[in-house]
Amino acid sequence: MSHIIAPSMLAADFGNLQRDVELVNESSADWFHIDIMDGVFVPNISYGMPVLAAIQKHAKKPLDVHLMIVDPDRYINAFRDLGSEILTVHYEACTHLHRTVQAIHAAGMKAGVALNPHTPVSVLNDIIQDLDLVLIMSVNPGFGGQKFIERTYQKLEDLSSLISANNTSCIVEVDGGVGPGNYNQLLDHGAHALVAGSAVFKAEDPKATIDLMKTRQ
Repeated sequence: MSHIIAPSMLAADFGNLQRDVELVNESSADWFHIDIMDGVFVPNISYGMPVLAAIQKHAKKPLDVHLMIVDPDRYINAFRDLGSEILTVHYEACTHLHRTVQAIHAAGMKAGVALNPHTPVSVLNDIIQDLDLVLIMSVNPGFGGQKFIERTYQKLEDLSSLISANNTSCIVEVDGGVGPGNYNQLLDHGAHALVAGSAVFKAEDPKATIDLMKTRQ
C-alpha cells in the first residue's frame, strides 16, 4: 500500500486553525493526526474536545487520534462521537489493554496502541492480532520539535518481525522528529504511516513538504 502522511495538528497555528485544517484538506496528506494530552500521563496539556470538534467541523480526511492520557477508557465513546476513525491509546496507560482495544472496536473505530521509546515491541506479543495500528514514539511524548531517537529504526524492524510471525497485519506508524531528512529511512525499516508536525507546519511551503514526503526517493 502507499504510505500515509498524517500532519500533526499540535504544530498548527491555533490562531489560524481553520486555515491550517484547510491546508491539510487541500494537500496530498492522508490523515489528520490529533494529539490529546492531559498533563498527567505526559508533562504537557495540548487541547481537548472543543478544539477537536472545531477541527472535525472542517476536516475532510480521517481523524487519527492519539490519546496521551490516563484512563482512556472513560473517553472512548466521546472521541467516537467527535469523528475519530482511529483511536490510539498508550500501552503504558492501560491496565487492561485487551479490554480497552475491544471497547474501541465496539465503538466502531480502528484501534491503535502506542509505545513510548523505552517500551519494547515484545509487550505486544499477546495482542498484536487485535490491533489495526501500532504507533512507535520516536521521541518522548509530550512536546513537539524534539530530536529523533535513532533506536527507532531497530524497533520498526522488531515490530515488522512480530507482525509477520503472527501472520497478521496492522499499520505501523511513527511519531516524533519525522521529516524530509529521515522519512525514506523510516519507510525502508517498515513504517507505513508518518506523523509530521513541525516539519510540515514550520516549512516555508507545507504542501510541497507533504508532497515530498509522499514520494519515495
